[in-house]
This record gives sequence, C-alpha cells and structure tokens, in this order.
Amino acid sequence: MPLRFPLTATDTPSTPEKIAGIHADPGFGVYFTDHMAVATWRKDGGWSDDAVVPYGPFQLDPSTAVLHYAQEVFEGLKAYRHADGSIWLFRPERNAERLNASARRLMLPELPVDDFLTSIEELVTVDAAWVPDAHGGEASLYLRPFMFANESFLGVRAAHQVTYSVIASPVGPYFAGGVKPVNIWVTDAYSRAGKGGTGAAKCGGNYASSLIAQYEGAEHGCSQVLFADAGTGVNTEELGGMNIMVVTAGGELITPALTGTILEGVTRDSILTMAGELGLTPVARPVTLAEIFERIDSGDIVEAFACGTAAVLTPVAEFRSHQGNHVIGDEPGPRTMQIRSAILDVQYGRADDVHGWLRRVV
Repeated sequence: MPLRFPLTATDTPSTPEKIAGIHADPGFGVYFTDHMAVATWRKDGGWSDDAVVPYGPFQLDPSTAVLHYAQEVFEGLKAYRHADGSIWLFRPERNAERLNASARRLMLPELPVDDFLTSIEELVTVDAAWVPDAHGGEASLYLRPFMFANESFLGVRAAHQVTYSVIASPVGPYFAGGVKPVNIWVTDAYSRAGKGGTGAAKCGGNYASSLIAQYEGAEHGCSQVLFADAGTGVNTEELGGMNIMVVTAGGELITPALTGTILEGVTRDSILTMAGELGLTPVARPVTLAEIFERIDSGDIVEAFACGTAAVLTPVAEFRSHQGNHVIGDEPGPRTMQIRSAILDVQYGRADDVHGWLRRVV
C-alpha cells in the first residue's frame, strides 16, 4: 500500500514575521521548517507509521544501531519558488533512485520512488511559506531525506527497524558575495573510498572520513579537497562532497568516469546532458591527476569547477599539492558561468525545461 504521509500539524507554527527574518539571512542548514516527514520500516511488516509531524528530536536508545555501526544514508535536493509563486523540485526521481542505491549498499530497506516523492511533496506543501522568493538570486528550500538503523541492538547485522525522515531548511546563495573561485588541496595522504567500498553511496561515513583531508587542505589555504583513487593514487576521483570537471581549450568538458567509488551526482549528470546544447563535448573517462596538472600548466585546460546540489557550480582557481601548484585563474571562467546559469535558469523557471526535469509541488 502506498504511503500517504498524513499531516499532524504543529500547535506553534512560525509567524510570517519569523520566517521573513530567517529568509533575510538564512545561512545554510541553520534553520529548519515547522514540520518533518517520518516513516518506519520493520522487517516483519515493511513501511508504516508514515506522517508529516511537527519538527522535533528523535528519542534514541543508547544501544540504537546507527550510533554504533553507522548504518545510514541520506540525500540532498532543493525546492525552488518560481516568479509566479509556484514551487518546483528538480529531478527528484533521481534522488529517490540514488537513495535506494545507497540503501542497498548499506543493507537498508528501499523506499519506493513514489513514496519518496510523496514524503517530499507533502512536507513542502505544508511548509510552503518557508520556500524563499528567489528575486533573481539563488535562495531555495534545501531538503534532506535520510534513513537510519533505529533498532536497539548491539550486533553487527542489518537492522530490523529503520527510520526514514525528511527535514527542510531555507538556504540563501551558497556564495553570498558572488561566485568566487576556490583553491583545491590535492591530498596524497588520505583516500575517500576504495574499490568495493561505499564511495558510490551517499552515506555519512564517506563525509566523516573526508574531514581530516579537508582540514589538511585548510592548512594550505584551500577550502576544498580533491581525492585520488585509493588503489594507485593516480586517477582523479572527486572532492569531499562534490564532483570535479575541467574544460579544455578545444571545448571538451571532462569529468572522471563513474567507477563505483565516485558518487553519481544529479548535478553532474545534468551538466553532462546539457553540455552539447552549450557547445561543449562531454567526456566521462578515467583521467589522471598528472594529465590535469600538465594540461593546466600548458594552457590546454582553461577552466575547472566542482559541482553539486548546494553550490551548483564552484569555480576552481588553483590546485595545490605537496608536489606544486597549478593555477587556472582568479576569475570564474566563461564556460563555468554559462553552465551554472543554464542549470539555475531551468531550476528557477527562467528557461524552458526541455528535458522534463521539473516537478511541480505547489
């Protein structure tokens, strides 16, 4: 039976004045809406107890499995308010499919795509006032679906009880002062994921393991870190939380191929799909760090950027490592900004959705 996520409304809804104050300076992931979606899976009964309820804490037993064995996965997507006041999602089906792929890898139950979409749509509908007006910018409502082992049991096996939830947070532009290129640290001390590991799953452990390299990069004046493959340290993989792409002087848009150790980003796929329409040739293949650095130094790679849901496209100014620095430039490249604008224009309804990526909620 499909899940419906019926509403139990909060007794203390936020006032329009409070929401407007938060929208004026929302930050990223700081404030949360009045409600959240929840559902429970039990091994002997499947999914049930679905509802949209007042936002609030979970009560967890100290022996809850996720606290000891990290059996959890999550997603990230946004709701966008268009100029006419309507609210839309961008390719949410892909997030649903990726959540299920992650769940399979972490031995968690799959949530039917339609149930995933219902949970998102019901939450966004009841908390529609929290979706900011874009006003030509990039404000949106960030949505965080997640699933975790919620069984009180200290044993290394797949949990027999699992909690699914969706929370929502209004967010402003990722770059409050405008889009600025960042420096990337290329670590040779740490790996993000190995063959047969969880690199293609969106799970907290991947992000936790990347933090030490992130801090290593900060010591070298970098705000992001790029990982090579764990086996050889030769091939380019991805950043701690974003995919990486480069643009050549000849018009190629190159990104590492998916190998099972790289997260299949929705923004990544969207960019590759749109590249041809923007006069670029998309290329997904194994690419070594040495090739990138040599082609930057020779002037053959003219732009680089990271991509993901939060920042859309983040231009890269420089790659730094213990072996040396490779400078691209202090200003965002024209191709990077062209692609960035093309994605945002579809998301905010400023361009035709020729691929059928948008899903209306309100």
